[in-house]
Amino acid sequence: MRIKTKEDRRDRIKCRIRKRVRGTDARPRLTVFRSLAHIYVQVVDDVTGRTIASASSVEPPVKAALPKASRGGNVAGATAIGKTIAERLIEKGVKRVVFDRNGFLYHGRVKAVADAAREAGLEF
Repeated sequence: MRIKTKEDRRDRIKCRIRKRVRGTDARPRLTVFRSLAHIYVQVVDDVTGRTIASASSVEPPVKAALPKASRGGNVAGATAIGKTIAERLIEKGVKRVVFDRNGFLYHGRVKAVADAAREAGLEF
């Protein structure tokens, strides 16, 4: 597969990561997707193919709870999404996850989601 676009590059990295990172019932996979305007996070059990929880900056309750200056396209919004997903997982009794950066570089909004989730009580 030749790399012609940034999306091709991210797909190759994603495949490389997915070979090593698997979500189980005890430790599901927390995966992050970021677009220019929004950020989406979901927690998946790869054994059963089931999504345990999800959060995004598009959801009306989450969007209303975001502070004035934060939105899905900046670090403050990503931090709020990280806290939201951690709260939802802890309610369901999940404290340990494996982090899947989904081919994105681990900095900026992706790192903000991970740090906020760790601060809110998730272990990875």
